[in-house]
Amino acid sequence: MNMNFNQIAMIQKLKDGMDRFRVNHPKFPLFLNAVSQDALVEGTVVEINVTTPEGRNYCSNLRLKQEDLELIESLKALRQN
Repeated sequence: MNMNFNQIAMIQKLKDGMDRFRVNHPKFPLFLNAVSQDALVEGTVVEINVTTPEGRNYCSNLRLKQEDLELIESLKALRQN
């Protein structure tokens, strides 16, 4: 797989952003790691709540399917390489 300079630069920018995110929110990656250990199984409901500084609340959820778990495993494999 050949990558051009722009693609390499974008990957580096994403890596830098992830590194900053980990520094700014050190407990969140630990939370994701704990959840990925045993909570991500078919049928698990994942819920996301977002509250703006003005107090508006947005909430959504999804029930994990087998296809979702396969995508998550693929993403985990990418992280390890």
